[in-house]
Amino acid sequence: MCFLMTALGGQLSAKRPGDSPFTVRSEVLGGQESRGVLRKISDMLEVIMKRMDALSKVGNSTDAHRLDELSSALDRIQPVGLVERIQAIAQNMSDMAGRVEQILQPAWPETRYNLKEHTPQQEESFRDGTLAQCGTPKDPRYPDCLSKMDFQNYERTHRMLRQSLVKYKYVRKVYSLKTELCLFVFQWMRARWTSDPCYAFYGVDGSDCSFLVYLSEVGTGKESLSFMKRRMRRMAAQWASAARRLDDRLRSHWREQNRILVHVGFLTEESGDVFSPKVLKGGPLGEMVQWADILTALHVLGHNLKISFSLKELHGFLGVPPGRGSCPLTGPLPFDLIYTDYHGLQQMKQHMGLSLRKHKSVPHRVIDTFGTEPAYNHEEYAILHGYRTNWGYWNLHGQQYMTMFPHTPDNSFMGFVAEELNETEKQNIQRNKVNNMAVVYGKEASMWKGKEKFLAILHRYMEIHGTVYYETQRPPEVPAFVKNHGLLPQQELQQLLRKAKLFIGLGFPYEGPAPLEAIANGCIFLQPKFNPPHSSLNHDFFRGKPTSRKVSSQHPYAEQYIGRPHVITIDFNNSEEFEATIREIMRINVEPFLPYEYTCEGMLERVHAYIQNQDFCSPEAPFPPVNSSWLSSPFVLLPNSSILTWASNASSYTSWPPLSALRLLASLEGESCVEACQGAELICEPALYRFINIKEAFSALELQCDGVESQVNHLLPAFSAEHAECGLQQDPLLFSCAGSSAKYQRLCPCRDYRVGQVALCRDCL
Repeated sequence: MCFLMTALGGQLSAKRPGDSPFTVRSEVLGGQESRGVLRKISDMLEVIMKRMDALSKVGNSTDAHRLDELSSALDRIQPVGLVERIQAIAQNMSDMAGRVEQILQPAWPETRYNLKEHTPQQEESFRDGTLAQCGTPKDPRYPDCLSKMDFQNYERTHRMLRQSLVKYKYVRKVYSLKTELCLFVFQWMRARWTSDPCYAFYGVDGSDCSFLVYLSEVGTGKESLSFMKRRMRRMAAQWASAARRLDDRLRSHWREQNRILVHVGFLTEESGDVFSPKVLKGGPLGEMVQWADILTALHVLGHNLKISFSLKELHGFLGVPPGRGSCPLTGPLPFDLIYTDYHGLQQMKQHMGLSLRKHKSVPHRVIDTFGTEPAYNHEEYAILHGYRTNWGYWNLHGQQYMTMFPHTPDNSFMGFVAEELNETEKQNIQRNKVNNMAVVYGKEASMWKGKEKFLAILHRYMEIHGTVYYETQRPPEVPAFVKNHGLLPQQELQQLLRKAKLFIGLGFPYEGPAPLEAIANGCIFLQPKFNPPHSSLNHDFFRGKPTSRKVSSQHPYAEQYIGRPHVITIDFNNSEEFEATIREIMRINVEPFLPYEYTCEGMLERVHAYIQNQDFCSPEAPFPPVNSSWLSSPFVLLPNSSILTWASNASSYTSWPPLSALRLLASLEGESCVEACQGAELICEPALYRFINIKEAFSALELQCDGVESQVNHLLPAFSAEHAECGLQQDPLLFSCAGSSAKYQRLCPCRDYRVGQVALCRDCL
C-alpha cells in the first residue's frame, strides 16, 4: 500500500488535472482491455480507501471500532496524512473509469467474480467448502478479500497490462506486481495446501472457497500477530462493555492520557522470533495472549500508542540516530511510558547505547512472565553473591517488572484476561456438561510422555479428549484410548471445554492461561502437586531464571487463589489418592468461575491504577525526614491483633499504595515476607519498605537490638536473634519480599487487598 502511495500519489498530486499521466485519450484507451484495466485499478484503490477510511474515524468510533483500529495497526499501516490523498486518487480513478464507460460503447461483458453480499448461511458454506461456485463476499472486517480473491482474470489482466500499459510505467509496475503475487499465492495454495496440517486446522479443504476464507481472514503476516488480532476482535465486545463500566466508576477521577511506546521484543526478527513458527504447531501462546491483552487495555484506556515489532520501527519511533548507538539523542524522548520485554531491553542496550543511558529516567515497564527478584536485578549484588543469571541485572525498580500471575509481589502483576460468560451462557453450560468427559492440558506430544499410568486410571471413569498437534501421524506418546482432536481454533476449544467436566494438567507447561479458561467454562482443574517444589535448584526449566521461587504445583495461582472445588491439587504418583479424587470429581458440580482480576474490567482497573500512580523516576523524599524524631512509636497495634499499623498522620507522607494500607509484622526464622504476609491473609508490599526500614520498627515489634547497622543485603531489614543484631537496608533497590534465612526474622511491610484484585489495596483507587 505504501508503495502504491509512492508510485501513484506523487504523480497525481504534483500535476494539474490536465497533466495527469492518466489523462483519458480515446486513441490510447481505445480497446476493451484498457477499459477493464482502469476499472480494476479503480476497484483496487477503492478497497484501500475503504480500509483506511475505517482508521480515520477515531473521533466518532465506538469502543469496538477502536479495537478494530488497534488490531489493524498491527498490519503496519500508518494512515496519518494519507487518507485525503487516497480518497483523491480513488475519486480520480473512478471518474476516469466513468468517462471510459461513455467513450467505449457498447459495454463488454462482466467476467470478474460476482461480488455480492453473503448471508451467514452462505458464509458457513464457504467455510465448509460446500459451494461449488462462491462469490467474493463484501465484508468491511476483511477488506483485503476482494484484492486477494479476484483470481479468475488475473492471467488475462496480466497480459493486458503488458499490451496496453507499456507507456504507463507506474501503473504497470504496481499492478503487475500485485497480479503476479496474488496469482502465485493462489496457485501455490492449490498445489501445496496439504503440505502442512495448519491449513486444514483453519478449514482449508482444497476448494477455492476454503482458499478464499484462509487468504482473506487468516493468512496474512506473522502467525503470532494474526493470533493476537483474532483475539482482539473476538473479545472486542467484552472490552467495550468493561470500559463503560469502569468509566462510570471513575468518572470523578482525573485520568491523564499518556504517549506510550510498546516494543514487543520477543517477536522481532532480531530476537529470532521463535514463537511465530510454533503458533500452529502446539507452541506456547501465553505470552501472545498477554501482549494482545496489554495492547488492548492500553488502547481502551485511551492512551496514545505506537507499536513496534522491529529495530527499524523502534529507531524510527524513538528518533535514534543510525548506527549502533554511539551518538546520543539531542532531544527528549517522545514517550511517557515504554512497555517492552527482556528482548526489547537488550535491543535498546545494544542499539541505543548513549541514548539509552541518557534517558534512563524514561519509565520502562518490562513484561516478565515468571518474575525478577531484587537480588537478581541488582547487577553488582548479583555478581558478588551468586545471583547472576542470563536474565535480570538491569538495576530497575522491582515493580517495573510486570508478571503474568501475582506470584512475586516484588514485581507488579500485569496479568491477562479470560473470556467472561453471561448468566445465560453459564446456565447452558451447566445443563450440557458431560459428567464423564475429561480434556487433557497438553498440546505437545512430549508433555504426555510417562503419563500412561494415571491416564489409564482416569480412563476407567471418563472419556479422555486431547488437543495434541500432529503433522501426518498420531503421536505415539498419546494413548490409543484418547480421542485426539488435534489443535483446535479457540472457539472450538471453548466448546470442548464447555462440555467437559474435568480439565487435567500433566505437570507442564507452568502457569499458562488455559486452566483459567477451563475453570471459566465450568471445568474442574485437576493438577499435580510437586514434592519437592520445582525451582532453579532442582529443575532445568527454572535454571537461569532470575527468581528463587519454589513452585509447589503446575499452576500455583489456581491452587492458592482459587482452590477447591474449582481446583484440586494432589500427588499424581499416589494411585489411590488419584482414583479417589476422580470419583469425588464425578460426584460434585461446580459453576463457571473467573476471578475478577482476570476479567476485562479487572485488568483495565489494574492497568489504570498503575499508570496513574506508579512513578519510578521522580526521586522519593528521604525517609525518615531529616532531623525527625517521634515522641512515641510511629506504629500501633490494630485492635484485637498482633499486627502493627502506622500511627502517625499517614496523609503527611506521599506514597502509593497509601501508608494507611501498611501492616507491619515480623516473619518466623527461615520464612520469607511473601509467606509471612500470606499467613496473615495479607500481601507483601515492597513499595512500603522504606517506612519500616527504621530502628523504631524493631522496638515496636519488641525485638531487642544490641546494635543497629545498615548493610547491603536483600534480606534486610531483619533481626538476628543469635546475635541480637538489627540490620537496616542500605540500598533501596534490594528491598525484597522474597528470600529467607534460618538466621533472620525479617521485617515485613504487608497490606490489605481488594477482593478479587490482589494487586490493589482497598484505598488504592
